[in-house]
Amino acid sequence: MFKWKIERCDEAKVAEFQSRTDLNRLTLEVLSARGYNDLDSIVDFFTDTELEGPSALIDMDKAVEHIEQAIDSYDLICIYGDYDCDGITSTTILFNYLESMGANVMYYIPEREAGYGMNIEAVEELAEKGVKLIITVDNGISAIEEAKKCKELGIKLVVTDHHQPGEELPDALAVVDPHRTDCPSKFKDLCGAGVALKLCAALDGGSYDAVFEQYADICAIGTVADIVPLNGENRTIVKRGLQYLPNTEIPGLDMMLDKLKIDRKAIGSEHIGFRIGPVINASGRFGSPLTAVKALTSEDPEDAESYVETMITLNTMRRSAEADIMKEIEAYIDEHPEVLWHRVLVLAGKGWHHGVIGIVASKVLDKYSKPTIIISIEENGMARGSARSVKGFNIHTCLTYCEELLIKYGGHECAGGFSLFEEKLDAFRDKIYEFAAGLEKPAIKVITADKLLMPDDLSIDMVKGLKVLEPTGEGNLKPVFAILGAKVTDIAGLSDNKHTKITFTYGTAKAQALMFGHDPTMLCFAKGDVIDMLVNLEINVFNGRESLAIKVMDHRLSGVKQERYFAAKDTYEKLMRGEELPANFVKKIIPERSELVSVYKYISAVRTTDIDKLFMKLSGDSMNYCKLHICVDIFKDKGLIDYVPSSSAIVFKPVTKRVDLDESETLVRLRSMLGKVE
Repeated sequence: MFKWKIERCDEAKVAEFQSRTDLNRLTLEVLSARGYNDLDSIVDFFTDTELEGPSALIDMDKAVEHIEQAIDSYDLICIYGDYDCDGITSTTILFNYLESMGANVMYYIPEREAGYGMNIEAVEELAEKGVKLIITVDNGISAIEEAKKCKELGIKLVVTDHHQPGEELPDALAVVDPHRTDCPSKFKDLCGAGVALKLCAALDGGSYDAVFEQYADICAIGTVADIVPLNGENRTIVKRGLQYLPNTEIPGLDMMLDKLKIDRKAIGSEHIGFRIGPVINASGRFGSPLTAVKALTSEDPEDAESYVETMITLNTMRRSAEADIMKEIEAYIDEHPEVLWHRVLVLAGKGWHHGVIGIVASKVLDKYSKPTIIISIEENGMARGSARSVKGFNIHTCLTYCEELLIKYGGHECAGGFSLFEEKLDAFRDKIYEFAAGLEKPAIKVITADKLLMPDDLSIDMVKGLKVLEPTGEGNLKPVFAILGAKVTDIAGLSDNKHTKITFTYGTAKAQALMFGHDPTMLCFAKGDVIDMLVNLEINVFNGRESLAIKVMDHRLSGVKQERYFAAKDTYEKLMRGEELPANFVKKIIPERSELVSVYKYISAVRTTDIDKLFMKLSGDSMNYCKLHICVDIFKDKGLIDYVPSSSAIVFKPVTKRVDLDESETLVRLRSMLGKVE
């Protein structure tokens, strides 16, 4: 179960702004909940930010000077990119531009196995090929040793990047990075593709007109895929890019839209984030990033089609690899349920493809609502890890705490990567647990809703008004709404019960909602129950007819007290980790016989359930999550149920003879603990 937070708007301000703007009430309520509570901030949000002149980025003029010299001299220029979507799109933008200017230009992107950023071996290889100038895109700010090697080999170096610089900058002819402390540019959140776009504009005399027309679509893809905040200049870039994308002049991108069956009349940032971006990323994760660059730079439609088909195949392989790793993780958890008792999940496996462990970490976090670290153990005794987290558990701080065990690491609050020797894994895991134990409270995933919906909000006109908030993404998330107290009037399975459609009443409103990935036979509610939901609202258009689409993100039976749930869950996990609990806690979590009977009767009646559903159905003043889980543990001890830790599934097992629950290992241990603390 996830923790919900429902924001509130300033109703007086919303009423005032309704009379002073063309925005509808629902849109203004979302903006107010997000902190836009004065007219100037609202006007700023909807006014496309004009991009600063490219020369506002420090060293941009130097970069232009040296690149133009190389073009004029017909020196071999190499664009040194990165293997993710931002690096691939950055490389594409700059390569296409320089080629159109008649430059002698090539590109180089290291394979994922070589690691992020520049490396000495690559610099030496490029020197042998006769490269006279290297321009980095989406990397280079930390290439201190590589810059020295360039100088030693007589290669000129221009760095363009958007990552945080260290204490020392590379010794290059120009170091263009908005995060340099001495950079005067006002907007700091550009991705690598955004910096590359500005470099092209600077080379084009400072005007954005031509580069927007040619590269805004590619730049928008890099911007959304790199999950930089979609505000300010990034919002302008993505809006312009989405205007050009339906009629893109890039053959490979045009082919991709067709093969992914993306409706060109309705392309939005979500299509980039969930469809286009992953296909481009798959090349760097599971194949070669060069495939994607070739797809986006080829002018031959047949070649472009071939590359795109390869990318889509790689993306399918990527999904399959993720699914296989998830199955291995679930099997491991079922064998080692103690993994789930810790505040952070640390899971390692041999041969897990390092190109997808970051995505797997995100999926595990989403499933178990805890910070997650996934580690791939390689045949050479090395291990590479990827971490994903939530607010309250800083990944970079955590990795720094463990730095004496790591070969290298990097990251920020919510994500990071690292490498270490396999022999250090156990010590690393213990150190992670030690760090987590020192936190005041466990960090858990929180889903924030912008507003508690009223029945009259569920109208086509009201929801259509939300479209002005697009493009949505990092820093401007798609609105999430809460519906509390909806009565379910019908439940129907879709696509062989892979998905569910529910019909419900909500005050005076009657509506339908879709629950993707939910089997109607496994829901926590039945027809007639009252439920709470977090939803996205959209407008569907079919045969020219508009309809309201409600997509359920999370749901629960109405009235669940989430603070009690998470507090008692933390107590249960402390108990299972062997931490000392106060005597009054131990007394409260030992179930009475009548409580055991009540829980057992419910399980025997429904046959199959899980811990969260059990909590929703049976929790009360004396029955909390911890005590419920202990009841389940007792039944499992005595063979009355099967329990699957990875899914928390509970399956009833009929018995033919009387069972003495007092002999349960769990009860014996708890009573022993009580004796020790009293």
